[in-house]
Amino acid sequence: MPNLLFPESKSCTLKATLQVKLLKRSVNTGEPLSSILRNAGLTYDDLVYERSTNGRPTGGEPLSLEKLRLRENGIPVVSFFTGCGGMDLGLEAAGYSQTAAFEINELFCETLRLNRPKWRVFGPPTHSGDVSKFEEVSSILRKVIPGSFDGVFAGGPPCQPFSIAANQRFAKSGDNFKRIGFAHKKNGNLLFDYVRLIAKFKPRAFIIENVPGLRDLDGGEQLTEAVQILEKSGYTVEQPFILDASHYGIAQQRQRLFVVGNRLGLPFTRPAQANTWVGAGKVLSINLSDAPNHETREHKAESIQRYMKLDYGERDQLGRVDRLDPALPSKTVIAGGTKGGGRSHLHPEIPRTLSVRESARLQTFPDDYLFVGPTARQFTQVGNAVPPVLAAQLGISVLKSYFR
Repeated sequence: MPNLLFPESKSCTLKATLQVKLLKRSVNTGEPLSSILRNAGLTYDDLVYERSTNGRPTGGEPLSLEKLRLRENGIPVVSFFTGCGGMDLGLEAAGYSQTAAFEINELFCETLRLNRPKWRVFGPPTHSGDVSKFEEVSSILRKVIPGSFDGVFAGGPPCQPFSIAANQRFAKSGDNFKRIGFAHKKNGNLLFDYVRLIAKFKPRAFIIENVPGLRDLDGGEQLTEAVQILEKSGYTVEQPFILDASHYGIAQQRQRLFVVGNRLGLPFTRPAQANTWVGAGKVLSINLSDAPNHETREHKAESIQRYMKLDYGERDQLGRVDRLDPALPSKTVIAGGTKGGGRSHLHPEIPRTLSVRESARLQTFPDDYLFVGPTARQFTQVGNAVPPVLAAQLGISVLKSYFR
């Protein structure tokens, strides 16, 4: 539909003037802003900020899975806590072959099966996908991998008990405010369930992924214990290390903790950092009007009135959302709580929150990778994932270090 009020020849000043009139009409009459925009032949993407340079994003070019893709190497991978497949997509691009994936959430399993129908996904409705059920998972593994598994186990136990961002959602007076970590009745013990499976099936190499808070919780005692169990099982374990996605050709500041090891006594070389950062505008400036999972939220006029006054990098205190700076990596894409979807950031040039697809772009998912379920649950899947491009670079380092 043609843009009736904001033709390309109109200046940003005129756009903003007309926009203010539409917003006031919505506030004064109670008519939904979405209806007013639709009747005028507009969408939320026609809205503008009061202050915007529309300057070109700075930094390097973003890395993609295609740029990193290697030939298939035949090295098998079993993943645990697979989520929507961020780690697995990265390892796939690095040449590994997917042998089995364990995931407890049925919706996440639907996303995996939709995008990769040939993968063996063990989860609802056919299996529990519950890594804490040791005998059940062991029974499945005995059928799909040989006794001496010359491949990789990869997994990130649910990180919410260790996450600072997750606990910032709770009131300081509440019981959930402090990072309860391993005191969590189930999620806090899943790390050891995973370690137990590594010790039993002895893959050549393993990857453990989590938030940085896992390293510091309880003075590092719990993570140290997990590492000691692996060392006693015959593994050479790399000192836990943190990778920030923004240092690896990804337009997002996102820190993840990794622990890797192998049973051959080989040293590990970490991925090399990129020479420069990637501005968020590099991946958000592309037209996504026809892309899947790109339904944008229909904000109320009152919200747009607040958002449009923000400058780059500023926060709307009421909504607790930040306007991204196109010249800098995005702030961390977050998943949200178990009962609510992620609270996405504001687009750098359009006063609205990001869509699932835009968040997935910051996470480096390919545009043809689809997320199923309600929008809130799509945000959860995207926000929980390891950026596939980061996983690919880690997978390449594991390949070079442990499979020479």
